[in-house]
Amino acid sequence: MPKIRVTKRFHFEMAHTLYEYDGLCRNIHGHSYNLEVTLLGEPRKQPEHPKDGMVLDFADLKDIVKTQIVNRFDHALMVNELVPGEQIELLQKTTDRLILVGFQPTTENIVAYIAEILQQHLPSGVSLFSIRLYETVTAFAEWFASDNQ
Repeated sequence: MPKIRVTKRFHFEMAHTLYEYDGLCRNIHGHSYNLEVTLLGEPRKQPEHPKDGMVLDFADLKDIVKTQIVNRFDHALMVNELVPGEQIELLQKTTDRLILVGFQPTTENIVAYIAEILQQHLPSGVSLFSIRLYETVTAFAEWFASDNQ
């Protein structure tokens, strides 16, 4: 059976701040993120099945990524939980979409976080091959399963 990679693109807007960073990104700022999720699997070989020939129906992939990532991240503010409590309390007064994470919310760490989340929600027989997260039009971070085994 041939292994096939399928990719779907997504978009979301999210703000973040880099705790104790020594440049402009220590200030709260936002990005128009573009996300590419690539799965690996064997196309279904069941001529009478409505999903025959598919690794995973793109609609199912869309549902997983929208539910687990886009709907949670879009128009949210991602902040390192090391930010002092009083600052977190102030941020919570300005937004109801605050995501506290146990890491510096760089694009590199966010792409790894997305991979961790998505791997838990894929059906059997389909694996996460790679993720590419664009922070800007010219800058992105990539996660590959083969680099993380």
